[in-house]
Amino acid sequence: MPLPASPNRTELHLRRIEFRGYRRDDGLYEIDGRVVDTKTHPMRLEERGEVTPGEPIHDMWVRLVVDEDLVVKDIVAVTDASPYRVCREAVEPMRTIVGERIKPGWSAMVKERLGGAAGCTHLMELLPPLATAAFQTLSEVRLARPAVLDKRGRPAKIDSCYAFASHREVVLRRWPQFHRVADAGSTPGG
Repeated sequence: MPLPASPNRTELHLRRIEFRGYRRDDGLYEIDGRVVDTKTHPMRLEERGEVTPGEPIHDMWVRLVVDEDLVVKDIVAVTDASPYRVCREAVEPMRTIVGERIKPGWSAMVKERLGGAAGCTHLMELLPPLATAAFQTLSEVRLARPAVLDKRGRPAKIDSCYAFASHREVVLRRWPQFHRVADAGSTPGG
């Protein structure tokens, strides 16, 4: 279902973000992310001059190479279009995450290492959803493994998102021994 209709409006900006996951012949996985920003009107940039409607203001790529345990084996970043020439230099700091594992705390680690003047905001902002795309890319591999359990012996997936809330039907169906009845103040529909 699309969003509800809006009053008359004029489009000014389009940001397209795309992720694709691949299995390589060497047993590793690649997840490619791309962000492209365009305007619907001409725009003048200090270093580039006139940018025509539809011409990218930003066109940037990041490729994560991970193993089955989601350890980053390599990262490649490319800036094809940016407002300033110096932006292309921001690809090298991305390498500081090689060797890190995609796990809880990933987004905070990325912001700590690449936030502010340390890196490119646009490239950095691709990394949290790239991690999610990596999980989806390796979903068959992960589903074939036994469930990860927490310290209490309960599947770690429980209470990790809305669908896996311990009082919801998904938990009742998959792990009935860990299902709990919703509190009176719980969100409806659960």
